[in-house]
Amino acid sequence: MYNRSNVLKHLKANDPKLMPVLGFIRHESITPSRTPFMDLAEAIINQQLSEKAGRTIFTRFRALFPNKRVTPALLLRTPDQELRSAGISGAKAIYLKSLAVAVSEKTLVLGTLTRKTDEEVISSLTAVKGIGRWTAEMFLMFTLGREDIFSYGDLGLRRAIQLVYGLKKEPTLKQMETLSGKWKPYRTYVALALWNFKDR
Repeated sequence: MYNRSNVLKHLKANDPKLMPVLGFIRHESITPSRTPFMDLAEAIINQQLSEKAGRTIFTRFRALFPNKRVTPALLLRTPDQELRSAGISGAKAIYLKSLAVAVSEKTLVLGTLTRKTDEEVISSLTAVKGIGRWTAEMFLMFTLGREDIFSYGDLGLRRAIQLVYGLKKEPTLKQMETLSGKWKPYRTYVALALWNFKDR
């Protein structure tokens, strides 16, 4: 259960250099989502795009469906050309359909993921074409509401750490693992703070 006071107290005590960014933890809680399929579709669409571009394309994508509700069955019936007209690349159209097939055929059962460990969730999701570790980590954070996730491959997080800690180069994996070890079990909140701090 999220308690802002406890989170801030823990982080200040374990890593004082985080002090300038802790005010950028704007989410009062990390709340599980009720739309896991749509969340995954959005994550696929957002891959390698700026936040603004991803949001625009996802809005167009949702507009293709009745009441803007995306389901596996509806997605599989949507011609690729319609997806392309919304700004979705050919590769991402394939990935979206792969996700829809996996859910429809129950090779990926989204309802069971809440009972799995972080690594089990990542393993289940990355078995689907087009879903990599970064996408799975975003799912853990923003769909399952896991409080202790950190994405070492996220460019924004690497650059934020470089800025906050005054590094000449982007941090290495080892440096990030060492730093994030101080933030457990609240690494998701630190990730949110770093993203918001960088984009301030």
